[in-house]
Amino acid sequence: MTSSKPATPPPLPLSVRAARALATMDNVPSPCISVCRMSPTTGLCEGCHRTLEELRAWSRMNDAQKRGVWALLEARANPLEA
Repeated sequence: MTSSKPATPPPLPLSVRAARALATMDNVPSPCISVCRMSPTTGLCEGCHRTLEELRAWSRMNDAQKRGVWALLEARANPLEA
């Protein structure tokens, strides 16, 4: 008898997650999707599109600062729409 874990659903698109985060007044969620790899070409995390500095500072940011990062992430993920 083998036990298999249910498959983890893929994360929602960044635009959906960003819209939800930007509408959150407190406890702004982290953009992390557990794909923690820094791109050597962009210098951004391939999962959440944050810089190393943004990753380091996240836990010290207030909610307004976190919403500011979310706005940047949306622009980074969709450079043609920005």
